[in-house]
Amino acid sequence: MAASTYFLLVAFVALVISQATASDPSPLQDFCVADIHSPVKVNGFVCKDPMAVNADDFFKAANLDKPRDTMKSKVGSNVTLINVMRRKSAIHTHPRATEILTVLEGTLYIGFVTSNTDNGNKLFAKVLNKGDVFVFPQGLIHFQFNPVHDKPAVAIAALSSQNPGVITIVTSLWIKATDLR
Repeated sequence: MAASTYFLLVAFVALVISQATASDPSPLQDFCVADIHSPVKVNGFVCKDPMAVNADDFFKAANLDKPRDTMKSKVGSNVTLINVMRRKSAIHTHPRATEILTVLEGTLYIGFVTSNTDNGNKLFAKVLNKGDVFVFPQGLIHFQFNPVHDKPAVAIAALSSQNPGVITIVTSLWIKATDLR
């Protein structure tokens, strides 16, 4: 009887003090653009050669500025934790999330830099107009700014994680970065 009580006590204490941690694994490469024309299928599409990838692979002229027929679509949303903020966007990265940016008004010049030195730290940049969509891969340094200073630009960004993290490059490199923003 004492042995079984002792065993239950030890099992209970082990369960109470044990920790569990979970996280997404770090990506093995900067990005994987699907090669939809490849005859090889391994759990989906294979990746394009990184040297053949260009900014258009991350861009979609979605024409979100034009109304569409919504009569046949179900209305519904499963949305959690929406944050809306208005700020200038310095050069930054999100180590735990992919970002998708949609331009609602105006024009934005956007881009990101790969972290692969074999690929030459390639810059992928594009000018986006109203209704355009662009994807920034997880963990890559990216930027967006309005090249037309006399016309305002409005964009909305969504992240693939509730805890994406943000590292602002300017403030990481210089202690006093107020003049650089």
